[in-house]
Amino acid sequence: MIYLPLRFPSKIFFNNICKSFPLRFFIFSVRKKKVNRSFNLAIMEDTTEILCPENDTMNPALTMTTQVSAILVLSHVFQIFLKPLGQPAPLAQILAGFVLGPSGLSRSPTIHVFFFQNFAVDFYESMALYCRISIMFLMGLEMDIPYLMRNIRPASIIACGGCLMCSIFAAAISFFVYEETGSRGSRFTLALVITVILANTASPIVFRLAADLKFATSDIGRLAISSSLIGDMYAVFILVIISGEKHKRTVNGWALMAFCSLLLLVGIIIFTTHLVNWLNRRNRNHKNLQAVEVMLICSVVLVAAMTFETMGFSSLIACFLMGSMFPRGGKSARTLLAILTYTVHNFIFPIYFGYTGFKADTSYLNELKRVAIVLMVILLSIGGKIFGTLVACKYLKTPLNEGVLLAVLMNMKGHVDILTLTTAMQNKVLTSSIFYNLMVSAVVISSIISAALIGFLVRRESDTIGIKHIPMEYHRPDKELKLLACVHSRHPVNTMVRLIVSLRGSDNVPISPYLMHLIELPEKIKKTSASYEQLQDDESSDDEEYNYSKNDIVEINEAVDIFIEETNMMIHQVQTVSPFMSMYEDVCDFADDIRASFIVLPFHKHQRIDGKFEKDKDGIRTTNQKVLRNAQCSVAILVDRGHTITGTQVAGSESLQQIATLFFGGPDDREALGFSKRLSTHHHTSLTIVRFLPTSAKDPNVGIDVSQKEDNVLVAIDNESEVEEADSSALANFYHRYVTSGKVRFVEKYVENGVQTGMILRDMAETYSMFVVGKGGRGDSLLTTGISDWEECPELGVVGDFLASSEFDISGSVLVVQQHR
Repeated sequence: MIYLPLRFPSKIFFNNICKSFPLRFFIFSVRKKKVNRSFNLAIMEDTTEILCPENDTMNPALTMTTQVSAILVLSHVFQIFLKPLGQPAPLAQILAGFVLGPSGLSRSPTIHVFFFQNFAVDFYESMALYCRISIMFLMGLEMDIPYLMRNIRPASIIACGGCLMCSIFAAAISFFVYEETGSRGSRFTLALVITVILANTASPIVFRLAADLKFATSDIGRLAISSSLIGDMYAVFILVIISGEKHKRTVNGWALMAFCSLLLLVGIIIFTTHLVNWLNRRNRNHKNLQAVEVMLICSVVLVAAMTFETMGFSSLIACFLMGSMFPRGGKSARTLLAILTYTVHNFIFPIYFGYTGFKADTSYLNELKRVAIVLMVILLSIGGKIFGTLVACKYLKTPLNEGVLLAVLMNMKGHVDILTLTTAMQNKVLTSSIFYNLMVSAVVISSIISAALIGFLVRRESDTIGIKHIPMEYHRPDKELKLLACVHSRHPVNTMVRLIVSLRGSDNVPISPYLMHLIELPEKIKKTSASYEQLQDDESSDDEEYNYSKNDIVEINEAVDIFIEETNMMIHQVQTVSPFMSMYEDVCDFADDIRASFIVLPFHKHQRIDGKFEKDKDGIRTTNQKVLRNAQCSVAILVDRGHTITGTQVAGSESLQQIATLFFGGPDDREALGFSKRLSTHHHTSLTIVRFLPTSAKDPNVGIDVSQKEDNVLVAIDNESEVEEADSSALANFYHRYVTSGKVRFVEKYVENGVQTGMILRDMAETYSMFVVGKGGRGDSLLTTGISDWEECPELGVVGDFLASSEFDISGSVLVVQQHR
């Protein structure tokens, strides 16, 4: 006799086991143990037999696994052909499910019997539920909540415009569809279902489309995602009403259940916050959470979502709110984000979108009348979204091309609408299978059309929604700044973070900082012949290098966590692992993806405790030089001398930072001046603009040297006059806005040559904690010629190289800025 411990004393459970495994008989008896009160399954010969159905030759686990594998393979095949045409991945995934389902390969009786077994339906629906929970929780984690709160008005107007127009259309055709599909039951409920089908916007598909087509971080991409979430909330509200038809609760009963659900949601968010903070403290010296701790957090989210479903409410909005309210700083958020992002984007999204197409059954389109109904729903859905969204965009003064793209994005289906149809059929609120299959076909076909249109529009409007770099010279300090700061090790992290704090300005100014940890991927050397001792030495050195990198990661994470805790300001962390030869491509590509306005790179030397500079790997300098040449935005190199800054001083909330911006003239200096606008708005930063002028500028009678040829003189006059005019305009605007108001000090220094410039800079050495200067672009200026005997680092420019040199003994860091041209 064999005993198997079992804690689910339910006959249904045994029946499901019977159906889930390819065994003919399950023979069991239930016995109660006095020791642990658990139930035991005994396989005995003289007990009751439960016979599995003879026709269940395939179990649901095998069926679902085969379906998922086929969807993944087919979606990759479609993507091979569609990607060169600029079409997004969700289109290929929906098409894969559509081809695999009853509209395609499942028309074959053999395939249909395999995929559409009666007991497999519940498994499919359960899989879809778990997918929705994961997707909505991840969307909450990745959602830019500050942007949503700043733009709640335009996002709501766009969402309401399309939803209102589609609701009117749904009310107009509901009676006709009810009669022509032979539906039975409440006409009002069918009208609500059609309203959801026409008005809903599938936020997960919009989210994935925007990410796949590389415009999720643009203004139009974030606005589309925000509007789709609001549209989803509208559809979920209608879904709750439809679900209530089964429970027949009174208004007071619904109000009580809604209040209890709200209290439960608030309690879960508070509990999760305390749990996450405890886990962060518990794993302070670790890189990530342990697997058991990750499972604990996921279990809390899953149990909460299933509780809401049991109470009769959809868990979609609750999961999104739990994700958006999840503490962003610390190891818990980093670990969950890394795990969920990889899992959802590579597995759950293709399965979920493929399952949407899999449900469509076009075999019901065997009559002209039914085809007309599907076409009518598709046209009214697209037309209602386009008309309502364009009217809203006209009111918001949004450009027409962006309005059209938003309108098509708002027409993506396959989320709450499919769930609404399934819920209405399961609750027997609707009983017409014709209506169900026609509406599912309309939803899938409409999504395929819209996804193809979006790919075409994004490719056509790539200049409009692509990278629109605005130099810091013209960047308004009250507009959002997207900054990418890069580090190779833990040394410059504290200074980088202090710089980010200074750039935040006042608390109301938006900033989206990203910290990218650049990790070298060493090139593997093939060992054709090596002794055992040599191999052991190589492995030990690799282990030391790995441990060093691992320690860097832990210390970088710790510094960022302290910063977030002290300032309540979010820094998005990214890691890239690549050889130094191609590392610049990762930096530039990521900067393009996030629409960065500014890149800050670390200097290839770091300062030791004794004040001397120690050279890092040569690949760091090579990476900096290549980024300076290839980046599509302004770039700065940070020479860090802030080695004495401790972790508690990262935020810089107490000490007053003295910063000097050196202005010699030229586009790079104007960019440094524009960069300083953000610094001047921070209430713990004291900024001084130091303008260097030639001594001859005091004498108005000094003219142009006419000993040169007349053509050269004219060219020099034109170039110099353009540069001087731009410099004077930038300085005048800055002076009237910041200097006259007392926010910034302004000093002019008159020098004859670079030697005097160097003497003045040495006198300023101990006064300021940071110097900001342009790389160059000013030509052969008398103000800088001869400032140093040699130029060691040309990528820093003449002045930057002098400030970063060992002969210039200062304690302040240096930021060398290059304007993108």
